[in-house]
Amino acid sequence: MSTLLLVGGTDETVVKAKDLGLAVLLLQHPTKVTPVQEAAADVLRVVDFTRWAAVEPVVEELWDIHGFDAVVSLTEPGLDNAGRINDRYGLGGTGLDVTRRFRDKLAMRAHLARHDPDAVGAEPLEQRTDLDAFAARYGYPFIVKPTDATAGIGVLRVDGPADLDRAWALVARLRGTRTDRVSTLFVLGEFLMEQYLDGPEYSVETFSFAGRHVVVAVTEKFSDPDCYAELGHAVPARISADDEDRIRAEVPRFLTEMGLRDGVAHTEVRVGSRGVAVIESHNRVAGDAIPELVQAAYGVDLVSYSVGWPFGLVPQLPDRPVAYAGASTRAVVGEPGVVTSVDGVTAATVQDGVLVVRISAKPGDEVRALRDNWDRLGLVAVAAEDTDAALEAAARLVDEVLDIRVQTPAGARRARVAGIAEAVSV
Repeated sequence: MSTLLLVGGTDETVVKAKDLGLAVLLLQHPTKVTPVQEAAADVLRVVDFTRWAAVEPVVEELWDIHGFDAVVSLTEPGLDNAGRINDRYGLGGTGLDVTRRFRDKLAMRAHLARHDPDAVGAEPLEQRTDLDAFAARYGYPFIVKPTDATAGIGVLRVDGPADLDRAWALVARLRGTRTDRVSTLFVLGEFLMEQYLDGPEYSVETFSFAGRHVVVAVTEKFSDPDCYAELGHAVPARISADDEDRIRAEVPRFLTEMGLRDGVAHTEVRVGSRGVAVIESHNRVAGDAIPELVQAAYGVDLVSYSVGWPFGLVPQLPDRPVAYAGASTRAVVGEPGVVTSVDGVTAATVQDGVLVVRISAKPGDEVRALRDNWDRLGLVAVAAEDTDAALEAAARLVDEVLDIRVQTPAGARRARVAGIAEAVSV
């Protein structure tokens, strides 16, 4: 039996690895252990897998007692230590240097700039005067964001001089915090400034086979135009053939330049005045149920591929997988107030075409104005005959089947599907 060391992971990841016939050694954070993982994993070690000092002795013990043939992490906080383990034991997976290029957005920009003099300009943000200097060099607008966060946390567009103090206040408030409603595994550290990229935004779901990069899907992305919280996703993207071809050419080139050779990646791009420009990339599966959308539309299970490819248990994919359905996620949002009731979740789950219903809101929770993904009340994912139908079906599911009530200063209100019409051209 082949043995996989899994750094973090969901119930789904552990179960799918077992379904492929693998022995699973699981390192799981104390706050993330579930009964499913306890039952499914061959060996479970409860450890803060974000801390190498805690992980190192546990990994040495597992290597001496059980041995393992590959290490995989599909969760952002586990990627660095998975890279360290790959390097230490010569397992052939993605090492720490490459992983850090993906995890650290400033490191990615610096790496790309060494290969392309016209790369997107980016600099560290350490003090208030850095904002003025960046504006003088690159002009407005520009983006301020954390170097290694996810879910749209702390992202701000600086449109002019009047925004500089506001941007610095945001950085000062968030730096060194975990922020409320964010996973305790993330601490916001350094921030960066980078040139603004215009044009519609897409994410690109890929899988790499020994340096051969396959674009499995181009995902249409809907973001709030003010705060960049994600409002929905759709697969396959409704995009011109020319733009899709440009994305399918550029993203594999980018992955090669970054040094990725094997495994899944989730890359966010904009198609605008700079052509296809990478915003950021992650050597893990996407969030927001995008893997479920890809599987429903293309029949490709990116999680099973991620744990199975190191052992040769899955076949290589064709250069251009063909979609035979459409799928979408839509976010659930509400007006500021307090959640009073959550109903309709079970009914929504059993509707035709429903892939996922994830409602994080609970009675008593505060509902805040939308700032990032953590201010959403949940999401649904639905499959249908094509992308348009999937987007419409997901909206109906939220507005007609789910019933989440919020007490606002203006009275009781029902949560709703996030609107996407104004976000399409962002």
